[in-house]
Amino acid sequence: MSRVGKLPIEIPKGVKVNLNNSVVEVEGPKGKLTQEIKGDISLNIEDSQVVVECNSQTKQNRSYHGLYRKLLQNMVTGVSNGFSKTLLINGVGYRAELKGKVLALNLGYSNMIEFMINDDVSVNLEGNNKVIISGIDKQKVGQAAAEIRSLRPPEPYKGKGIVYENENLRRKIGKSGVK
Repeated sequence: MSRVGKLPIEIPKGVKVNLNNSVVEVEGPKGKLTQEIKGDISLNIEDSQVVVECNSQTKQNRSYHGLYRKLLQNMVTGVSNGFSKTLLINGVGYRAELKGKVLALNLGYSNMIEFMINDDVSVNLEGNNKVIISGIDKQKVGQAAAEIRSLRPPEPYKGKGIVYENENLRRKIGKSGVK
């Protein structure tokens, strides 16, 4: 039995969880998310809790047990609070600019990079070097942040590039001028 899967999910006020056949819908103040459930997994919706149960003990269904419990927890958190990731742009002359649904990035290349922002996430800028990505779907927020970071990953010597706010970079020592 999955340790993650057996924990109940608390449903905050203002959030509704509906089960139609094998599709779960979670609706809250920030929006609505849906997820299809595969395998022999059942949901019991009681008062202000959802319990995910595994009906057969095959390896596939046991792995689905913890997966769907965590996905449902992320959906409830997303529609009630939302998710956000913060990226920092480090480097001389590196900056970001928001033009409607396009994030224009100057990252030391000869041309500016234009990153199209998906409708499911929103991007805000603080200054020229702090990009905040937020939305209700944890996977889409993380994917957008990872795609932006991949445009100029941090280099280990000076730390130039795009990093997550709480990311620890392992810095290397440059050449030593031994004579």
